[in-house]
Amino acid sequence: MKRLVFFGVLIILTSSCATEKLNLSPLSSSFYSDTKGSDSDRGSKKSFNINIKENVNASEISNIISTFPKFKNDGLNDEVTNLKYSLQNYLYAIDANNSAGKKRALKSFEKSYKKIQKQRQGLGKDDDEVLNRYLVRLKTNISVIEDALPGS
Repeated sequence: MKRLVFFGVLIILTSSCATEKLNLSPLSSSFYSDTKGSDSDRGSKKSFNINIKENVNASEISNIISTFPKFKNDGLNDEVTNLKYSLQNYLYAIDANNSAGKKRALKSFEKSYKKIQKQRQGLGKDDDEVLNRYLVRLKTNISVIEDALPGS
């Protein structure tokens, strides 16, 4: 009887917790509520009309940021860190409808991307393939997001 009650409670707890949506984004929940200004604050700005919290491509970028591998080359790792910050700033700027911030973040991303491409030549075949896979996924997701934004 005790087992039956235990499993019943376990099933109820599991099913009630399973209804919550998993947030894999590096942006905290408080960030989303804090960055949303009033409509009068955005009166003259263009709205991106994209919900970055629920955008699959933004979630993919967040996952890539968190799972990016470390390499033996310290210079490459430093540039990858710069690339990650650029991507986080890009997502923050989109969420805050900050077109100037988005442009700065994209320029910073492109600069880091080019530096990483130059440093790839010294990598072994396996590391080069892994890095290439991550970079292609990033570029693809950014392109899809940019295509979805008005005026991009």
